[in-house]
Amino acid sequence: MVELKTNTSIDAMYEAGQVVGRALTAVREAAAVGVSLLELDEVAREVLREAGAKSPFLGYRPSFAPTPFPAVICTSVNDAIVHGIPTGYRLRDGDLLSVDCGAELDGWVGDSAISFVVGRPRRADLSLIETAERALAAGIEAAVVGNRIGDIAHAIGTVCRKAGYGIMDGFGGHGIGRRMHEDHSVPNEGRPGRGLPLRKGMVLAIEPMLIAGGRDDYHASPDGWTLRTTDGSHAAHAEHTVAITETAPRILTARPTP
Repeated sequence: MVELKTNTSIDAMYEAGQVVGRALTAVREAAAVGVSLLELDEVAREVLREAGAKSPFLGYRPSFAPTPFPAVICTSVNDAIVHGIPTGYRLRDGDLLSVDCGAELDGWVGDSAISFVVGRPRRADLSLIETAERALAAGIEAAVVGNRIGDIAHAIGTVCRKAGYGIMDGFGGHGIGRRMHEDHSVPNEGRPGRGLPLRKGMVLAIEPMLIAGGRDDYHASPDGWTLRTTDGSHAAHAEHTVAITETAPRILTARPTP
């Protein structure tokens, strides 16, 4: 069942989303060659602590997971698409890093992800990341009253396929509110005009996940969490929490500008 949020609830989700935005910004600023993924997780933890927020990631255990998630961010490097666990791995020059973060504040949740290159980037990685951001923007633009879930999915998928990238099979965005994952699912590919009608008050986490090699399949790492590209190619992940309003989509996890 999809819960429609009031304007007051959306404002509260915006506050949670701003914590997420600050955390992702702090992590990106701290990410450098030689910095460990665990150190980046501590950076995000400190932002959440200062805000009085909790992590919806920490201790989360969906049906597929062998253990509860042990961190407040997901750190997916190079061929890792999503759900990477922060470890002692130290970032190397040219690593493509995707960071997913959530925050729960006053009972409301925000969720967002960014991808970037540490050190000297390869042109192919920059193109992959730029396409992920364009796909996210296209999905957000389609998140308006009168459209359907399929319109969001089609907008995302069109950008990804036109660029020749794969789309992670079986994963996509989701409803969000008092819980991190609520109804309805938001696929990253679909047919326009199909699916659930979009209504004022719906809040969705929209999140394209692109695979550079063009394949859609993936495999799980031994940790049971990290999902990697089958062909070893790099991946990128972009995400925002977005509210559907009477006038235009409202991004609740916008990051502070420098």
